[in-house]
Amino acid sequence: MIETRVLAEGDWRMWRELRLAALAEAPYAFGARLADWQGDGDRAERWRGRLGIPGSYNILAVLDGQPVGMASGVPTDQDGVVELISMYVAPPGRGRGVGDHLVRAVERWARQAGAGTLRLAVAAGNENARALYRRNGFRDTGELGDLMPDGVRREHIMAKGLLA
Repeated sequence: MIETRVLAEGDWRMWRELRLAALAEAPYAFGARLADWQGDGDRAERWRGRLGIPGSYNILAVLDGQPVGMASGVPTDQDGVVELISMYVAPPGRGRGVGDHLVRAVERWARQAGAGTLRLAVAAGNENARALYRRNGFRDTGELGDLMPDGVRREHIMAKGLLA
């Protein structure tokens, strides 16, 4: 059974461990680089700040007692729009429903927060993530997001309407 753990600022060590693993294992999937969160970037106050974004929802998925996935929901500057960020499923959790579980949990939070739209950015070429999001009702918007750290690829924006 997949358990969801909602994280607070004091849980930064758990978040840090999985986030660093994500950036090391799947650097192609994130707009952040591992090097940005190591060395001088690896500070307790920075990790606490990441989990302390006002209005955010940060979760870990735990399977068989081990953290195997993470995701966050964060407000945006657009009224009624929230964003799914920092989504990652570690190899032991893949193919076991962890990704769907995380997406659904962030979607529930978004609905409870009164959002009408849940958006996300997915790296070009990350077809497994794109398939997960499509399976959960997200559609390509045609918008391009930020430039990836490689300086070549751009994120693609997907969105899901939450009002039914």
